[in-house]
Amino acid sequence: MPPTARCSMPPAAVLMIAVLSLTACATAGSDSAPCPPVVEYSTVDQTRAATEVEALPEEAVLVRMMSDYAVLREQAQACR
Repeated sequence: MPPTARCSMPPAAVLMIAVLSLTACATAGSDSAPCPPVVEYSTVDQTRAATEVEALPEEAVLVRMMSDYAVLREQAQACR
């Protein structure tokens, strides 16, 4: 990995905060299928999760999985 590659990637904590912040968003509903529930997390939980994710090694598979989870949460919010 080139020395500048890490600079272009957002820190895991930023990703986690962005994912958890999606709980505050809502858009128009859809009549085609029931929407899955979106769990809301307290500020304390969001802060703790960001700290825990930030402590993970950069190559941890959990960081990639959280990114996938962010997409699913976004889709569930759009469904509402």
